Formats: sequence, structure tokens, C-alpha cells
Amino acid sequence: MNPTKNRITSTRLNKFISESGICSRRKAEEMILAKRVTVNNKIITQLFFKVNPAKDKVFLDGERIAPKRHLYFLLNKPMGVVTTTNDEKNRKTVIDLIKTNEKIFPIGRLDFNTTGVLLLTNDGEFSNLLTHPRNKVPREYEVRLDRHLTDEDIDKLQTGIFIEGKRGRFEKISFTNRNSKKFVNVVASEGRNHFVKNMFSALSYTVVSLNRVSFAGFKADVPLGSFRALSKFEISGVINKYGR
Repeated sequence: MNPTKNRITSTRLNKFISESGICSRRKAEEMILAKRVTVNNKIITQLFFKVNPAKDKVFLDGERIAPKRHLYFLLNKPMGVVTTTNDEKNRKTVIDLIKTNEKIFPIGRLDFNTTGVLLLTNDGEFSNLLTHPRNKVPREYEVRLDRHLTDEDIDKLQTGIFIEGKRGRFEKISFTNRNSKKFVNVVASEGRNHFVKNMFSALSYTVVSLNRVSFAGFKADVPLGSFRALSKFEISGVINKYGR
């Protein structure tokens, strides 16, 4: 058996039930232990039992549980849009830009006037995979500063500085314009709110504009303000790389 293939096609029974929208994973475990769940007409009581959503028939109290269809989108976020599912000020949100009737949410966030790659999904496990600090998922940004970045500060940013009481660093710093060190490319592996802006602000720089060039290897390959669905092949590649 190919372990990679098994990881992609199979999922734990309690996870399958919770992701169908019926209940939480803990509640699903209680239902399994109470012998209320059957798979292919057999009562299952093992919490770590795995099912193939495409093949196995799962029932709860005699009712068939349909697998939830996971959706994945890449948006090239424009300025002036809020990264949230709804906004109390009735501003346009990133959800308004995606044409789907399904409930989705952004993976992480980009500031109101930050542009670039933003992923949206209804798959909570996939979102956790990309945002959990231990996975060190790379994020690349184009930054325009109010003044030239000094060599001394480049060293500090790559070695690490403290912001909000926690150490942060850029994995890589480069320049998009040989004649100006105001235009900087940085790669970071964490997604704290305002991370890039706070890093530069700690050294008395102001970020004039910020664009996320890529996230987890996904690039802004659609026009600003546009989106596209991500393929199963693309999603599987990310899962295989960072581990479910």
C-alpha cells in the first residue's frame, strides 16, 4: 500500500463525521462509542477507524452521512477589502469577491490595504495545516519602505528581533530594484497579525505598500481582484509537503 495515497484518500471516522457539519469531533467520538455509527452496514466502535469518503457508506442512527465537498480558492486580494467573512462596518469583504454559495473562510489574513495571495476554503484541517507555526509555511512579500534599508538592519531582521514580546525573523531578504533599497522582498514563515509591518516598524521603518507574492508556494497567477479554484493536484501537493 502506498502510504501517501492512503493519507490523501482515507480519513478518521470521527473527523469525517465532524467535517460533514453534524457535530464536533468530540461529539462524534461519543456517537461512535455509543454504537450509533455504522460503516458499510457494520457497527464501528474504534475511534481511530478510517474511512474512504469516496467509497464507504457511513450511517448515523440509520441516516446516511454525505461527505462534505471541500472547496479551495486562490484570490489575488485588492486594496480596500477586509479579510473576514463579514464586517460590522459593511465594508466589502474577501468573501464578496468569491462566487460560491458555500460557506468559506480565509486562511490567515491580509490587512485592509495589503494586496496579493490569499487562500480561502471550508476545510478547517487544511487551514490549520498552513497556519500552524510548527509547519513553517513560507510567505513571500514585496515591500515598499519609506527609506532605504541599511545593511545593519538587514542583519537584524534576518538574525531576529523581538516584536510584541516574541522573537521574529525573515528567512530571506532581497531587493527588486538594484538602485533602491526601499523596494524589498522578504520571506517569512509565520503569520502573526501585521507581522511584516511590525518587523520594520521595530526598526523605525514605515511600510508604504505591501503585497504578498506567494503563500505555501501558491502565486498570484490571476489578475488583481480575481480568483480561481485550486485543483485536487495542487491541494494534494501541499498536504504531502507539509503533512496533514
